[in-house]
Parts: sequence; structure tokens; C-alpha cells
Amino acid sequence: MRIAVAREADAGEDRVAATPETVKKMKGLGADIAVEPGAGTKSGILDAEFATAGATVTGSAVADADVVLKVRRPTPAELAGYKKGALVIAIMDPYGQDAALKAMADAGVTAFAMELMPRISRAQVMDVLSSQANLAGYRAVIDGAAEYGRALPMMMTAAGTVPAAKVFIMGAGVAGLQAIATARRLGAIVTATDVRPAAKEQVESLGAKFVAVEDEEFKQAETAGGYAKEMSKDYQAKQAALVAEHIKKQDIVVTTALIPGRPAPKLISKDMVASMRPGSVIVDLAVERGGNCELAKPGEVADVNGVKIVGHLNVPGRIAASASSLYAKNLYAFLEILIDKKEQALAVKWDDEIVKATALTRDGAVVHPSFTPKSAA
Repeated sequence: MRIAVAREADAGEDRVAATPETVKKMKGLGADIAVEPGAGTKSGILDAEFATAGATVTGSAVADADVVLKVRRPTPAELAGYKKGALVIAIMDPYGQDAALKAMADAGVTAFAMELMPRISRAQVMDVLSSQANLAGYRAVIDGAAEYGRALPMMMTAAGTVPAAKVFIMGAGVAGLQAIATARRLGAIVTATDVRPAAKEQVESLGAKFVAVEDEEFKQAETAGGYAKEMSKDYQAKQAALVAEHIKKQDIVVTTALIPGRPAPKLISKDMVASMRPGSVIVDLAVERGGNCELAKPGEVADVNGVKIVGHLNVPGRIAASASSLYAKNLYAFLEILIDKKEQALAVKWDDEIVKATALTRDGAVVHPSFTPKSAA
């Protein structure tokens, strides 16, 4: 059983799919581990560290691999080097990517999408969305503070008092809650909003004030999976009016609202941006899906009349060492359920609910029910 750790082809991806710690654990499962040269360099892991952990560092790592571990979905050029029947495990970003899914099916690989992990207790340790969003929420506040140009905590000095910054977090999922906690630790006055009623208690438990229109629709606004429901136009208008008034007084706003597979909801209009004081900062964590802020630009820090709008891509990758460490552990936990420890061989249980939820392609076809091609009528 050969497991390969691929070097990411995307120049903007600094994370890696394994660490020396997980290499040792995978060897404990009976696997031979091969790592492509330079795979961990951007995460601060040198080839020598992988070699010391027991991996072989080789340019032909993926050629005969039974399992290929990646951060991002493989490109067609990468797929050409994979063995037919290999398991490829990565963050696949499958929504609206029919051609890319077909390419993986045509290459004959069995692709697993880590972000489709079901929300069950057994899968928590494999939940890449949570592990990476947690770090993104932290980094968003750090990036916002860096652009803000003023101190966040109140400081009383002989020369005068520095007022505490006001930070507003929009969306109180994993990223939002970590953003709240980080902003609080830095001494800011923090408020937050979310359309899910359960979020109010979580927000307040972290010491932030909750801001929302709490009507009947609000009380029903959560899916069984724990995601926010799409709200009615009427509710959106009421919430937008409340937020518009609140946002005028904020120094840093972090937006985290995203529903999997859909464009990011627009939460901050250009009029709201215009109402903010020069020197204020907006950090848009949903910029890769169109952005929560109307004026956000992917991969840029835009300046709109003195208001900075931060649109960094791949925010977890901005703290690649921490993100890689958590992601690698997510992958290892998933690998464990695919391997027979006694036989030290791959033994995928296709009826396992975790396997069924994450398998995208198998035997030359796209098999996930949410992504199978619609046959022509």
C-alpha cells in the first residue's frame, strides 16, 4: 500500500496534505509513504523532515500510488500521472465544476471530497471545513487589524486615551465565532450577527453583543444540517436596514456568510461602505464565492474612499503551517476508516455513510448523487 503526498500545483496554495507526524502514523498503518520534493516547503516542512519521519522523497511519488493526498483538486495534467484506480483525497470544490469532475472520472481515479464530510459525531475529527474555517476566522481579524492602522484595545496613557476599536462580525459559524474570540482577545468591542437563532447564545457566551431582527422568521432560520437558511426578501430588507445603521459606527467588519454550493449572499452594499468612516476596514471571507461585500475584489485590498476592503484568497493558506497541521490530521482520520489495520491494506467500506457522503467519482463515473450529470431529456 503506497500513499503519496503531492506537491500542490497551484502557486497560491501554501498548504500541504501531510506532516512528519501524520507520515509516522500512516507508516503505522502499514503504508509506504512517498512525498514529492518541496511539497511542504511553504508550510515550513523541509524534505529532510519528511525523510526523517520515514517517507521517501521522490519526483515519482504519485506514479504508483494507491492513495494520493492533496489539498486542492488535481488538475488534468496532474491526473495524467496518477494510477488508474488510485484513491485521490482532497478539498475538491465540486460545485459547478462538472468538467473537472468528469476529468477525474475519465482518469479512472476514485475521488473523495473532504468538504462533503457529513455532520455526524464520528466525522468531527475529519471535518476540514471546521478546521480551516476556524483558522480563517482568526486570520481575518489579524488581517483587519493590520490594515486598520490603529490599536484595537483601549489604552490609557499619560498622553491620553486610545479608544477601543469596534469590530462587527457578520456570520457566527465556525469562522465567525473564532473571529469574535480573536477580536475580544485583542481588546476590541465586538458585536456580531447571524440569521440562525442558536448563534445568539454562542455569540453572547464569547462576550460579544448580538445584533439581529429577531422576528418569527428568524426563529425558524436554520437547516437540519446546522446551516443558515436563505431568508425572505422582506426579512433581508429589515436586517439590511438594521445592519446599515450599525455598520456606520464600526471600525472593522468581518463577513463570513457562506452557504455551500451557492453564491455568497450580499451583506454589505456600496452605500453601506460609503457610510463608513475613512480608515475603517472590511474583511470579506466569502470573496472566492462572489463576496459578501458588493465592492470586494478577489485577491486584492481595495481602497474605496479611505475604507479598505480586504479580499485575500485562500485565507487558511495565509497561516499554512497551522492549517496544514490540522488538515493533515483530518486526512489521517479519514484514511483510518479506509484501511484494514489487521491486513494493512486498503479496504473501503462503500456502504459506510462517511464514504458515501464524500465519494465523488468511482469506476470511471461521477457517483455522488448531488453531482451526477443530468441525462439529456
